[in-house]
Amino acid sequence: MHIDENVSRYSDLLFGTTLTVYVLAMILFLVSLASSRRVVSKADAESAQALALVKAGGGGGQPPMRVPGKVVGEVRPGLGERLARMAYPVVIVGVIAHIGSIVLRGWATDRIPWGNMYEFISLSCAAGVLAGIVALRREEYRPLLSFVLVPVTLLMFVAGTWLYTQAAPVVPALKSYWLAIHVSIVSVGSGVFLVSGVASGLYLLKMRYPQGGGNSFWGRILDRVPDAETLDRLAYKTVVFAFPLFGLGVICGAIWAESAWGRFWGWDPKETVSFIAWVIYAAYLHARATAGWRHTAAAWINIAGFVAMLFNLFIINLVVSGLHSYAGL
Repeated sequence: MHIDENVSRYSDLLFGTTLTVYVLAMILFLVSLASSRRVVSKADAESAQALALVKAGGGGGQPPMRVPGKVVGEVRPGLGERLARMAYPVVIVGVIAHIGSIVLRGWATDRIPWGNMYEFISLSCAAGVLAGIVALRREEYRPLLSFVLVPVTLLMFVAGTWLYTQAAPVVPALKSYWLAIHVSIVSVGSGVFLVSGVASGLYLLKMRYPQGGGNSFWGRILDRVPDAETLDRLAYKTVVFAFPLFGLGVICGAIWAESAWGRFWGWDPKETVSFIAWVIYAAYLHARATAGWRHTAAAWINIAGFVAMLFNLFIINLVVSGLHSYAGL
């Protein structure tokens, strides 16, 4: 199989450009959150009016209670909002460059461009950013893309620095049309799970600090993150989408295993941890529909599922040897 080195270099250049653009967009979004100012909302105005009536003896009751983790106020147009509007098209440019990098990698190798860890992480990160763009398309939610870009940039940095593999043909065991089906489905599901994990992490922070994080840079950012209920709903919706997708990917992997190794399931380390991750996400969906579990407890289960996915990606591929040891390193 001929490898086009020139096209491969262009792919690597676009990968580095993508990482740089994502970092720039992440910084712009974070600064926009820290720079946004808030005005008193209608709910706060009513609360303040009721409190004044109580103090004056004309209220006859208590002022409305604040909801834990609920953002109070609205973003006043200013520097923060302008930076957020600038950052969003920067993310779009980054995604275009990212997709270009993946396409050129496939062109250079004349195969499906997700045959090793470097390529798989690149595809999963692209899916995660695209899922974030779709899930956070409303203008007031767009700055949350900064929190999606944090793990994405870290994963891409690790992939491009320590897991990078020169463009080359895949090992014979991966020369199957199932590579295009199985790995693509799993990587897209993993990218969407990343968005869900970020949402649940922010939800737990909002519940831990319902009144905001103070006047520090990170405190102001946390104060301007959407309310806990919105974050919980975002985490749930993304898992509802990714869960059956990831399950389908596992099923496709089992069919491929039967074709390649003569059995559907053999409790290989990769298969085992994938099944564990699937069970954890199933437990999250069950907890989300169960009274007493649907809030903080369910969010922690969702975080555990994301940790299991990372464990499966790094520890199983790099440390534990098995039939799925195709890291390409």
